Amino acid sequence: MYLIDTHTHIYDHQFSLDRNEAVRRALDAGVKMMLLPNVDASTVAPMLELYGLYPDCTRMMMGLQPEEVKEDYKGVLSLMKKELERGIYVGVGEVGLDFYWDATYEKQQLDAFETQLDWAKQLHLPLSIHCRNAFDKMVKILEKKQDGDLRGIMHCFTGTEEEAKAYLELGFHLGLGGVTTYKNCGVKDFLPDLPLDKIVLETDAPYLAPVPCRGKRNEPAFLVHTAQRIADILQMPVEELAAVTTANAKSLFSL
Repeated sequence: MYLIDTHTHIYDHQFSLDRNEAVRRALDAGVKMMLLPNVDASTVAPMLELYGLYPDCTRMMMGLQPEEVKEDYKGVLSLMKKELERGIYVGVGEVGLDFYWDATYEKQQLDAFETQLDWAKQLHLPLSIHCRNAFDKMVKILEKKQDGDLRGIMHCFTGTEEEAKAYLELGFHLGLGGVTTYKNCGVKDFLPDLPLDKIVLETDAPYLAPVPCRGKRNEPAFLVHTAQRIADILQMPVEELAAVTTANAKSLFSL
């Protein structure tokens, strides 16, 4: 199999003791490409370091994650825009809106998100979008900004069928990860009704490990469990699911 993990933070400090081994386990499992979304200013250097070590099986995205948007966000965005202009990134991410824990910086999040959507349009790059407790505001902004040039992934999609349809109508792919394997995840109930050409796979490592690894630190090699579960739901060979989702990711990110 050839799988692509479209969203993994394997440069995170949680892999400091076995990062090389984790990359090798991923490759051995069939996860041949790992896309690395940035988080904040502190993660740029470790992400670049990992890419430098594994240029054949990793690609990078640049963006400011919504949970990391603070008072100084404009300065951070300025640094990230300069990084993006180096031309070594395949996407703008991880960006979005997150009001799950705290809405203190809602205004700043909204501005940062719109700014980064504009970058994606200017540079003709796909997005990796994070949305938690912000669906209505998210859709409103995407509807305003979508002029045919916005594309990308709704990362870690766990929403309703109506939310899935809204994102699909806006031209976005759905990123399915470990949560899809959980008993209480409603996505599997309408998964057969989703267009297969709009689905990509991800881990969000080190978070949200799939069954049967739930509770452990997630890693790209575990993507095979998510792929198998989705293939079972769709009643198709896992190799076929891998081929389709990999083709989707390659097309979206021009890999």
